[in-house]
Amino acid sequence: MTDIPYKLASVRSRIAAACKAAGRPESSVGLLAVSKTFGAAEVRQAQAAGQRAFGENYLQEALDKQAELTDLPLEWHFIGPVQSNKTRSLAERFDWVHGVERLKIAQRLSDQRPPGLPPLNICVQVNVSGEASKAGCTPAEALELCRAVATLPRLRLRGLMAIPAPAVDSATAAERQAPFRALRELFGELRRAGLELDTISAGMSDDLEDAIAEGSTLVRVGSSIFGSRPPKA
Repeated sequence: MTDIPYKLASVRSRIAAACKAAGRPESSVGLLAVSKTFGAAEVRQAQAAGQRAFGENYLQEALDKQAELTDLPLEWHFIGPVQSNKTRSLAERFDWVHGVERLKIAQRLSDQRPPGLPPLNICVQVNVSGEASKAGCTPAEALELCRAVATLPRLRLRGLMAIPAPAVDSATAAERQAPFRALRELFGELRRAGLELDTISAGMSDDLEDAIAEGSTLVRVGSSIFGSRPPKA
């Protein structure tokens, strides 16, 4: 018997506890199950346990999985790097795209979103830790980029996404939460500038509590639900 339902329940309990500690309603935080490198069977098991939203990093793997799961009412989020040659499939087959860091990509998604579908939900990725190896616009670039994305047809700008640098083992709670706090403060600045944002996509298996403490509204959890990832072929 699979343990995915039990792991899902454990993650939901962690979210509930983190919300309580932060003085937030549990309903203020959504759970995105990151199913990359796991198959359609595992997604089915998670869906049967009540999970609807799933995150994927690898386009072809995601498209193959989607083809096997057309009978299920799932919400698909793309959370990997977005390249120009991927935008048509993303625009046609996904509900959310989390990794937009350039206006060119947003424009392609807008142009290629089929008119019969609802607007594609967009999160702009911000490199809050300033890592050279990480994707994302800088915090200083976020307002201009978000304003431009918000004007594009067939898209709906929802908020910000970030993948902060992992905290060192000796970090204090304040140090662990600092990048999430910076993201929340930037989110507030953008809202005060007139942008209608409702989503902070931040926090994963190892740091969801810190993210929720600083305002995350959507945590992206993979290994705590599906287990250790198999090697990608």
